[in-house]
Amino acid sequence: MVTITPTSDVSWHERLPGRRAVRVWLYVVALLIVAMVFVGGATRLTGSGLSITEWAPIHGVIPPLTETDWQQEFAKYREIPEYTIVNRGMTLGEFKAIFWWEWAHRLLGRVIGAIFLLPLVFFAATGRIGRGLAPKLVAIFFLGGIQGAVGWWMVASGLSERTDVSEYRLAVHLTLGCVILAYVLWVARGLGDRSLRAPASARSLAAVILAIVFLQIFLGAIVAGLDAGLVSSTWPTMDGAFVPDGLFLEQPWWRNIFENPLTAQFDHRLVAYLLFAVTLIHAILARRSAAATGATVLFAAVLAQAALGVAVIVNAVPIPIALLHQLGAIGVLSLSVLHLRSLGSAEPTERRVIGAVV
Repeated sequence: MVTITPTSDVSWHERLPGRRAVRVWLYVVALLIVAMVFVGGATRLTGSGLSITEWAPIHGVIPPLTETDWQQEFAKYREIPEYTIVNRGMTLGEFKAIFWWEWAHRLLGRVIGAIFLLPLVFFAATGRIGRGLAPKLVAIFFLGGIQGAVGWWMVASGLSERTDVSEYRLAVHLTLGCVILAYVLWVARGLGDRSLRAPASARSLAAVILAIVFLQIFLGAIVAGLDAGLVSSTWPTMDGAFVPDGLFLEQPWWRNIFENPLTAQFDHRLVAYLLFAVTLIHAILARRSAAATGATVLFAAVLAQAALGVAVIVNAVPIPIALLHQLGAIGVLSLSVLHLRSLGSAEPTERRVIGAVV
């Protein structure tokens, strides 16, 4: 006689060998992406983004090694408007300082690509990646390739007529990087423990929070692209007014969102207040459910991020605090993704047959 016992608590990721290794690998990739965003922020804040005027995916790995190499690289930079209008008279030593930031940013992108691709091939060859997971990992790889192209598209906008990159392209570049980070974390968290049992309302509000976080990051990139953090250095008012004059000087009106520095900072503040309110409500409503801990931690992170944002404004955007603020945004995004994923439905399960011959 054969007894068949259903064991629905055995999930698909627990049945495949090496699943823990895949999950750890994805978290390492996520950490590298966080580092990439941090270095990218430093590149922007130090005005280094246009120091390398060519896109050489292979050859660009090797930096200038001789004095002649440096002079050639510097000569290319002296041909673009940023040098002729903003940095005329810059010394070679000053050029090297901005060059290394941009070079490090590009090198880190290549390193991430290698650290993602090589283990992916290994895990696939050794049977550690199931059919359901493979398309997700391939999608991440291709998104990374697209991000590299978008990065050059952004840099190219500042090489001929402008003295900096387009704020539109900067916002697309940063937002896409955050989308990739979020998806990597989403997939990695899905390979972990079973989801929490939380009310559907908690999951819905967590999804709303994640959407607001993405919007806020996009608007933050617009602020950075326009140097809009310098427009007003007071809080909670903007130079004495909660709703300052001059928000809609551009025509049509929607251009103010993307091209008016005053409006860009105002919008960024408004969405920050919205995010604060929604995460607070979420923490209060979830206090007696399985989502309580995650919701409370997320609210605390948003509160800390808001404090950093105020510090950036009132201190006229000092680079160290501005970098912490950008890192804080990535932290809030990561927590939002992991929190929502933990409240999602559990991974598909199936019955495992345990046979006992009596």
